[in-house]
Amino acid sequence: MDQTLTGWKQLGDRRCIFLGCYRMMTANMMAAIEDGYFQDRKWVERLLHHFADYYFRGLQCNRRKNRAPAVWLQVHEATRSKKLHSLQYLLMGVNAHINYDLVLTLYDMLHPEWQELTSSRKELRYQDHCRVNDIISETIDKVQDDILCKEDPIMGWLDAGMGRLDEYLISRLITGWREEVWNHAQKLLAASNRMEYERLRKGFESDVIKTGARLSLGV
Repeated sequence: MDQTLTGWKQLGDRRCIFLGCYRMMTANMMAAIEDGYFQDRKWVERLLHHFADYYFRGLQCNRRKNRAPAVWLQVHEATRSKKLHSLQYLLMGVNAHINYDLVLTLYDMLHPEWQELTSSRKELRYQDHCRVNDIISETIDKVQDDILCKEDPIMGWLDAGMGRLDEYLISRLITGWREEVWNHAQKLLAASNRMEYERLRKGFESDVIKTGARLSLGV
């Protein structure tokens, strides 16, 4: 992350806005794991790395001119061809990574064990998923100060005028997205065959692209 981020900043690549946030979030997650914040530390740590793999595989596909996931093509094209506010770039990246990559990550992590888990262990997985929301909430204020306000002066004016309300609203938005993500992953886990899995995946992929389009318009 640090190597990619440094290169993008030097080039003025607007993808650095999302990656800067993601790097900060990842560092805070790693610290929380070390502090014993999660109930199953090893599982959350593996999930964190697997989640990042989806992001970097998408970048590699884009660099090699292969077909990257459609949700990420939308983000990359926006950073090259549109002049958006920093918050829009950030939320478009968050939309792709959480609403698409995280669904697939959760499925990959849960599918091998899901049928064998007791109800209490399944609930533990969900609780650890929800505990990430606290880390996100704690990170957002620093993201705004260290990344968004530096990239876009209007964010400083917004922060000054709204106090912590804007951070609260962003946190609520992402928390809502992550609840939907868990539900999407549950539907994938319940799919009876690969055809049904693909139908579900394509459905929420389409929804993510529609959300990205709205974010790029500021709607």
